[in-house]
Amino acid sequence: MRGSSLRKRTLGFVALGAAASLLLSACGGGGSDDGGSATGATFNQGATEVVNPSDKTGGTLRYAIAADFDSTDPGDTYYGFSWNFSRYYARTLLSFKPAPGQESTELTTDLATGMPTPNEDFTEWTIQIQEGLKYEDGTEITAQDIEYAIARSNYNGGELPNGPRYFQAHLDQENFNVYEVDNPLETLTAIETPDDHTLVFHLKDSFSEFPYVLAQSQTAPVPMEADKGALYKLDVLSSGPYKFDGEYEPGVKLDLVRNEHWDAETDPIRPALPDKVTVEIGVAQEEIDQRLVNGDIDVDLTGTGVGPAMAGTLLTDESVQNNLDNPFTGALRYVNIHTPIIEDVSCRQAIMYAADRDSLHRAWGGETGGDIATNLLPPTLPGANPDSNLYPSEDNKGDLDAARTKLEECGEPDGFSTTIAVREGRPEDVATAESLQQSLKRVGIELDIQSFPAEDFFAQYAGSQDYVRENEIGLSVSGWSPDWATGYGFASKITDGDAIQATGNYNTSELDDPEINALWDEALATEDPTERAEIYEQIDTLVMEQAAILPVVFDRSLYYRSDELTNVYHTSAYAMYDFMALGVDRG
Repeated sequence: MRGSSLRKRTLGFVALGAAASLLLSACGGGGSDDGGSATGATFNQGATEVVNPSDKTGGTLRYAIAADFDSTDPGDTYYGFSWNFSRYYARTLLSFKPAPGQESTELTTDLATGMPTPNEDFTEWTIQIQEGLKYEDGTEITAQDIEYAIARSNYNGGELPNGPRYFQAHLDQENFNVYEVDNPLETLTAIETPDDHTLVFHLKDSFSEFPYVLAQSQTAPVPMEADKGALYKLDVLSSGPYKFDGEYEPGVKLDLVRNEHWDAETDPIRPALPDKVTVEIGVAQEEIDQRLVNGDIDVDLTGTGVGPAMAGTLLTDESVQNNLDNPFTGALRYVNIHTPIIEDVSCRQAIMYAADRDSLHRAWGGETGGDIATNLLPPTLPGANPDSNLYPSEDNKGDLDAARTKLEECGEPDGFSTTIAVREGRPEDVATAESLQQSLKRVGIELDIQSFPAEDFFAQYAGSQDYVRENEIGLSVSGWSPDWATGYGFASKITDGDAIQATGNYNTSELDDPEINALWDEALATEDPTERAEIYEQIDTLVMEQAAILPVVFDRSLYYRSDELTNVYHTSAYAMYDFMALGVDRG
């Protein structure tokens, strides 16, 4: 069959029960002689192996976070930790393999009975869901509920501003608003449900990577009658092993308890070990770090590791080395240069040349924080060229002469002033902005650092076109990990002009380059992964030439895992610990 070799290379499958077998068969690692972890774990073992494997159920798994969810609504979220966490109560058509490291980037089933099947040109995809699956109220999950979930998350008139728009971009569907039509399922003609357990997706153009979209939280089912628009996040109807224990209280807490109608035999992703899961919201990062080490909480929900102060303390404490993981997360930490505010490409290139990459690297934690990045695509992705460096300088300190030349070219020989936006509760973001502030000052570019709530950063501030223009925000500090492990899954939503949105915008630089846009379209229609990788490398170079993104580091995070936390491993699919695997053993 045409394209069959492509699908073998891009799709993977894990049988039902894989999560349980993974946890029970994993090796806990070697012991240590320095009074380290009581579990026998070693430094950074969680990057590639399961640490402290156990099938013990019970107890309370305790999370805390400095900011808040962008939303607990699976159809209205784009933060990686929200996608990871929402799986407790929201099952999706497909998911990623429950395994450490790069193996986790392979697809497997969740609600579906098997992988989707395409037509000859990858414009039509068919998938079946399991029969007999139930919500927390005992009613059956249907294909129509998934169809409606996709409709509400992509066609809502701005009611739900967060989250990607892959379905909206690729379905062969006219735009509409689910909240303004009489029958949304009749209006959404691009998805057919010939019966209660089958979905057929009709795309505008070939899209060989479409199965990855079916793993996103927007495919978590939502019955039309349960939808409350923006208020649905307060009490999401669960399809997973846990349900809300009372309403979610934004800025305060979210508690989950077991969902008695979840059937473990149907779920290959979630061992569901704890009896209860709790989240404290609005806890200062320094307090979270200290409480992790003290054993008062189990996991930092943000998933980016401990802050700089605690990292320095832990790395010099020999007694805790075997409780630490320091994996590459697969993420890029970077600074957006907003093209509507800093319009001249030479002015943007001046920023690229003047940036002290060595200082930025140290601001992100030095070697334990990651590797200096001089290009867009992380080195684990096909098409990445980490040797690409269009703005070189001696010792990565910045080329000030080249920066001044570029300022002359854009008519700002004495420099200029602008605002850089950062997220509250993200100390590395602030340190990055402060470092860049000092290095750009050397050529007369003055930065005013302003902090905004992380949960609304993209919906209302740095990702709001009106706010950016009204407040002349020229730069913003951000981070990005792949939606899936290809160049398209990583960079399309932050560099394709078609991804720009009025609010909830993640192409925050608002890069809208015709040549780059055309290459993204070409990649979608290219079946050969090697040829697609070559296109992704071209896009990487063009983005750097346009100076729309200043790469900082290919990220490492430093995580502290207590001896009470079981089944701990880092998943590349979410660039943090796999929350679904975790349990606690306090006995």
